[in-house]
Amino acid sequence: MQFGRLASARVVDLSLTLSERLPGTWPGHMSFAHHNWNWFAEVEGPTGKTRSAAPYQTNFIVIDEHCGTHFDAPTHFVPPEGSGLPYASELGDETGDRVPVEELMGPAAVVDVRSLAGEGKPGISPFIEPGHVEAWEREHGALREGEVVLFRTGWDRFYVEGEEGRGYMEGALVTGDLPGWPAPSPQCVLYLHERGVKTIGIDAPSIGSAHDGVPVHQEGLSRGMRYVEILTNLGELPARGAFFVFLPLKIAGSSGGPGRAIAFLPG
Repeated sequence: MQFGRLASARVVDLSLTLSERLPGTWPGHMSFAHHNWNWFAEVEGPTGKTRSAAPYQTNFIVIDEHCGTHFDAPTHFVPPEGSGLPYASELGDETGDRVPVEELMGPAAVVDVRSLAGEGKPGISPFIEPGHVEAWEREHGALREGEVVLFRTGWDRFYVEGEEGRGYMEGALVTGDLPGWPAPSPQCVLYLHERGVKTIGIDAPSIGSAHDGVPVHQEGLSRGMRYVEILTNLGELPARGAFFVFLPLKIAGSSGGPGRAIAFLPG
């Protein structure tokens, strides 16, 4: 193993920051919360006196499994065998802690679809179709089995505090007055699966569209694909040449979970 090459590689952080003031929580799910439990000394705060059992700081968090930069395990949309529900299979038992971490990493193929970002309608996402991927392949070569396809939509520019942050999720999903993010169609995901791609990432709130996100999750996750969502900084990666890694929290029985996404670039 060539550890020297790894040691000299540049690391690009592809994860977004979690904060109650940032739009990382899916509307209607448990809101992200981060609060102090113990501080270095007792101090008066907005909710009263902060306890201090010893001179150290620790905080606690409340978080939905699909908040911030996270991944979807098959069981997020695939029911277990014997449930009698559509798409039920043995993959319904593949919880987040059972997904092999080596399947959440690989050579990155960054597909730039920012041109679609202005084509959405209020509450509706424009679809990334197989033709968009085929156009990328004509320029950069055919996708290879084991590559991780990362869709660069540019939607992470809306991951900000305040009114502008409504453009990330709220405007499309809650009020319906703003356009949805570019998202792969079910046909696009099936095309990638046929190419041997197992993991897909996106710098938008979801692989699913704002107006109909269920089918693309069912089609991909039922085939054992993995989705990494709410990425950022994909513009720092070349179309090919980076190595993508996502390491989720290992939560028993989870439907996926938050984690840290990075990419290695040759030094």
